[in-house]
This record gives sequence, structure tokens and C-alpha cells, in this order.
Amino acid sequence: MIFLLKNIKKIINKSQKPKIALFLDGPNLLRKEFEIDLNQIRKDLEAYGSVRESKVFLNQFAPDKLIEAIANHGFEPVIGVGEKKDDITSDVDVYVATAAVSAIYNPHINIIALATRDADFLPVIQLAKKMGKQVFVIGLEPGFSKSLQHAADKVIILKTKDQRKKDKKSQYN
Repeated sequence: MIFLLKNIKKIINKSQKPKIALFLDGPNLLRKEFEIDLNQIRKDLEAYGSVRESKVFLNQFAPDKLIEAIANHGFEPVIGVGEKKDDITSDVDVYVATAAVSAIYNPHINIIALATRDADFLPVIQLAKKMGKQVFVIGLEPGFSKSLQHAADKVIILKTKDQRKKDKKSQYN
């Protein structure tokens, strides 16, 4: 009987955990110079709730290997279509914003997590808060918008591969 009660408590506690929708701005964060760890992002968020939706937005110029790697990490790759001008590929902000607004109106989602450095998402954050959702922003320097950080309920700052190496070295000294 005690065993059954413990299991029921676990089920109830799991169902009461906040549900998170994560949207990652691929062209903004998935760059060779950053080498961010997608698994670490999910792990960081799981300390706050259950990640129910995790999408990485890319443009149509994303290499197949990147798309496959994203899917292998358990994220849903979403490919946006745009134009290529002066060797600058189209961004995917509209796709990210549309998905985020959809999640904002989903009564089963409690937290909207935006992984980006882009201040263009400030209106999305404002709408989410107006609708009673918590907002987490995930980003890294350089170029992590201060306005995004100030508007968010929680800020998670990622480390680049070089920063992670440096931390590891200092840990052993």
C-alpha cells in the first residue's frame, strides 16, 4: 500500500511540473564559433519543468548534417524559407515568433523559453507575460540583447566551447 501511495505521489508531482515550450533561433545561436550544447540547454530547462516542445528553427540553407544532428538530439527541426541577399541568409524570426505565440495561447504550456540573442523577440516576451506565462531567455555573449534579458523572468547564459574548456582547466588547477 505504501509503495502504491509513493507512486501516486510521483505521478501527481510530475503532472504538476511546469510545462515548457523551447524555441531556438538556429541562425543566431548554432554557429561554429559558439558550438553550443543542445543537450545542456534541455538539461538546464528540466530543472524548472518538463520540456514538452523543443524546436530549432533553421533557414533553407542549413546543411543536411546539421538538420540530422538536431533531430538526433531530440529537437524538432523547422525549416523556414526566405531569400538570400548579399551572402546573408534569411533569418527565421517570423517562424520562431509564430510558434511562440501559438504556445503562449496553449493552456497546457506554462513557460516559454526562447533561445536567441535577438531583441526582435521582445514583443513575444511582452505578450507571453501579458497572457500569464513565464518567459526564459537563453543566450550567450557577444550580442545577447540586454532588453531581452531585462524583460525575461529567468535568463540562462550559455557558455561557448572555449569558455567550457577554460572552466574545465580551472577546475583542475
